Amino acid sequence: MLYELGFLLAAGVGAWLLHRILKGPLRTLCDRYPPDDLRRLALRGVQRLMWPVMTLVVVLIGRGVFLSLDAPARLLDAAVPLLLSLATVRLLVYALRKGFRATPALKAWENIIGFGIWTMVALHLVGWLPAVQQALDDLAINIGSSRVSVLSTIKLVALIALLLTLAFWISGVLERRMRASAHMNPSLQVAFGKFSKFFLIALAIFLAIDAVGIDLTTLTVFGGALGVGIGFGLQRITSNFISGFILVLDRSIKPGDVISVGGNDAKFGWVQELRARYVVVRDRDGVERLIPNENLITSEVVNWSYSDPNTRVRIPVQISYDDDPEQAMALLMEAAKASPRILAEPVPTARMLEFADSGIQLELRIWISDPENGIGNVRTDVNLAIWRLFKAAGITIPYPQRDLHLKSMPPVRTLRDAATPD
Repeated sequence: MLYELGFLLAAGVGAWLLHRILKGPLRTLCDRYPPDDLRRLALRGVQRLMWPVMTLVVVLIGRGVFLSLDAPARLLDAAVPLLLSLATVRLLVYALRKGFRATPALKAWENIIGFGIWTMVALHLVGWLPAVQQALDDLAINIGSSRVSVLSTIKLVALIALLLTLAFWISGVLERRMRASAHMNPSLQVAFGKFSKFFLIALAIFLAIDAVGIDLTTLTVFGGALGVGIGFGLQRITSNFISGFILVLDRSIKPGDVISVGGNDAKFGWVQELRARYVVVRDRDGVERLIPNENLITSEVVNWSYSDPNTRVRIPVQISYDDDPEQAMALLMEAAKASPRILAEPVPTARMLEFADSGIQLELRIWISDPENGIGNVRTDVNLAIWRLFKAAGITIPYPQRDLHLKSMPPVRTLRDAATPD
């Protein structure tokens, strides 16, 4: 037995060292391929199988040597299925993980889940699983008429984790299929994704509780406690959650819309996502604002592309009282051709609004059909064209002017007057 144990340790350490040596070249080779390439996935799978497979090969060789010497190899016989099951579990867990979006937390949970599944398989292979289950079941407490043991708690957590994983995977697949559909508008896609995820998560939790054997009628106490919690401390969270469903159902805001929230269009941007608690709005600076759903329900929101993407842009300009306003308005119409994004229909118009303090107030009104591409760049093109045309025609843009009238002034005293005594 000591010889077998020493051989197993030597095989494990040798395989680990070889795995450390080959890990760098394999990672470099993987980086040559794009993330969704089949060759990259195969190399990642080889990385996860390298240590158990190399250890298994060495153990099989040692087992053959022990049997050829008529020496018992019971420990090596037990190690073969354990290593084989470890390689299988790691490969299956990695394959299942590729069905989800890659995140650091998911990669960390991959090892934890893989180790947990392999521990159960290993206990079953060595025949210790019934004894461990009985020991965990004996550690129990009675809560009223219900008996809660460590084993039932572990089963409940494992089932909830498994069913939630399945629910998230199914909802993700459905959401991707809905986004790929050309016959569903964005609001309906988001609504279907939210409802399917909420329904599948609730169904997974109830199925897990029922499978463990917990009476669902005992959840009435939990429901009452949840209601009290919502009444005291979770009002805003619940309000944002319900407001998210209202936004989706009334289709007032959908992904891709250009909206502004607050006075003077303080929060202006493009709707990226509709989440359960907030809406992701990205502005022209690349900053993503997380606006709570409740704010979009209770405050005024300007949706620039609600029913019609056409948006009118106003460009004010003043001219001097010495210039001809009709000539200036004609030049404004010429400047309306400066940007290719300006629509020919509706027709741009120039208006003379008022006789202001410093000059004659004019305004050019143009239309664009793609406000999601920004308005400032169109204003810049038109303003530069107005500046060039006004310069060429000799039309001046006046400065702010104020007339100062002096009714009386004190007598002016010179230095000579100051030196002469009175």
